[in-house]
Amino acid sequence: MAIQRVGVVGFGQMGSGIAQVCAQAGFDTLVREVDQSLVDKGFQRVDGSLARLVKSARVTEEDAKAARSRLRGTTSLAEFKDRDLVIEAIVEEIGPKKKLFAELDTVCPPATIFCSNTSSLTIVEMAAATRRPDRFAGMHFFNPPVIMKLVEIVKAITTSDETIATLREFVGKIGKTGVVCKDTTGFIVNRLMVPYLLGAIRMLELGVATKEDIDNAVKLGLGYPMGPFELIDYTGVDINYHVAGVFFDEFKEAYMAPPPLLRRMFLAGRLGTKTGKGFYEYDEQGKRKS
Repeated sequence: MAIQRVGVVGFGQMGSGIAQVCAQAGFDTLVREVDQSLVDKGFQRVDGSLARLVKSARVTEEDAKAARSRLRGTTSLAEFKDRDLVIEAIVEEIGPKKKLFAELDTVCPPATIFCSNTSSLTIVEMAAATRRPDRFAGMHFFNPPVIMKLVEIVKAITTSDETIATLREFVGKIGKTGVVCKDTTGFIVNRLMVPYLLGAIRMLELGVATKEDIDNAVKLGLGYPMGPFELIDYTGVDINYHVAGVFFDEFKEAYMAPPPLLRRMFLAGRLGTKTGKGFYEYDEQGKRKS
């Protein structure tokens, strides 16, 4: 199956990046949000991102305009009836995702492939809400999708080899490197990263070192571009809290449980750059205050 028309459900930080990547690669791309104001905000993100790429000479102004022309928004799932591939990028909760895919299943033709951009949830549970479990897989992009080159292609026990082959080809066409993994919580990257991030929080709780020194040690000693607390703030304290809960529910290992400090920060609304305060404080542009 050759993918020509792509649909992206969810036009937030991840969805807008995924949609932009698809449009830049030449695909007719349709994005959906629940109301027009969120559609408009998504296009503001895309327009800003394309402008930065032009300014840095990574793309030409003509290519940016062409990509933008291939991207359109809607508030209606009914318009997804002609899509060859639909990528979901909504809230990281299993209930809303299952509800969405059940509705899409009544709209899209049987040949349409469904993918979830989930970073931790079980793919087969979402696939079971549809009548196409063989054409259902995970397609996990990394933040920001426009920059990050990796995509995890997640094969559930119901996913056909043909679907995986089609997704491998598609991921290559959008300029990314695809790695295939089984449908296990956290897949590859987060299975390694989440325990590391939770371990850093526990070190802080125990008073082993300050958050600044832990971040600097990781950046200068391990060569990581961001320290663990910088990364948690960037990706969202709420996201990390929910993902840790999913990990603990799956594996029942104490080191995967959300640390008390993470839970309290979530309850306090200190969610990171998105709220201006997490482990660090940020200005209105999301830049860390000294």
